[in-house]
Formats: sequence, C-alpha cells, structure tokens
Amino acid sequence: MEHQGKPEAGAQASPDAISVDVKGIMRMIPHRPPFLMIERVEGMRTDIEATGVKMVSVSEPYFVGHFAGDPVMPGVLIIEAMAQTAAVLVVHTLGAAFEGKLVYFMSIDDCRFRKPVVPGDELRLHVTKDRSRGMIWKFNGVALVNGQKVAEATFAAMIRDERIGE
Repeated sequence: MEHQGKPEAGAQASPDAISVDVKGIMRMIPHRPPFLMIERVEGMRTDIEATGVKMVSVSEPYFVGHFAGDPVMPGVLIIEAMAQTAAVLVVHTLGAAFEGKLVYFMSIDDCRFRKPVVPGDELRLHVTKDRSRGMIWKFNGVALVNGQKVAEATFAAMIRDERIGE
C-alpha cells in the first residue's frame, strides 16, 4: 500500500482523497464481523481525515437486547465505529507495514450523544487527526445521520507494534 494518496487494491482514487471498500478495510485492520463496524471509508486524505460509513441494519446482533421493541444502536459502538475509521486512516498514513496491527483506545474525552441511531440509518463517521507522536494518535470524531450530529468525541489510540498472534 502506498501512503502518498495512491489507491491500494479495494480503494478508489479521486483528485484529493481515496475510498476503501470493506475488503480493503479488512486488510488494514484486524476487526471482523460482527465487530467490524464500518462498511467503507470515503474521503480519506493521508494524515488528515476520513469518513467511515455504517449502514445500520435491524439484523445487528445488539438490537436483540438494546432495546427489544425499540432498537437503538449503543453509543459505545458508535464511538468504536469512529475508532475503526481512525485506525484505517492511521494504517493508510503509515503504510502496508502497519496492516493488521492492533490499535487500542487510550482515552475518550468530551463524548456526547445527541440523537438515537436506529435501524435504517446511514451512520457517517468523520474523523480528523488532531496530532500524533510516535505510535500515539489523537482524533476528533463526529457521527452524523442525514447531516445531523448524533455523537461526537475526542479520542486517543496507541498502535501496538505487532500483529494478532505475534
């Protein structure tokens, strides 16, 4: 994978940004269904920003109990989807040597939930890099449905310098 804005397999180029489909995401981060929270990443600009997309389906396993008869996507999973989007941006920025490496939350600050996310919603998760130092990255994230803010948070993550199983 190049990290100068050139697309990899599973990615599409545009003049300023790239998009990555679910196959490309699964090459980049170790998450898998049912815990893979994003289907694609759009508008990714190296070392700057990316937008993850999650199509919220009534068949998501967490809707069985959250809440029966009135399904609402858990807020912690919205934040997890932001983090997965940020992880894709980090791997894209750092290059192929970082594909499949683990990324751990270090902090979540200023987290706010504004509106419920329900089946049928298209959740758009915009993350912007605030700063990075070594393997520690900080991001600002906003989750939107139909252009309306449903959640926001500032979070930091650390990249572990090994892949799963190493």
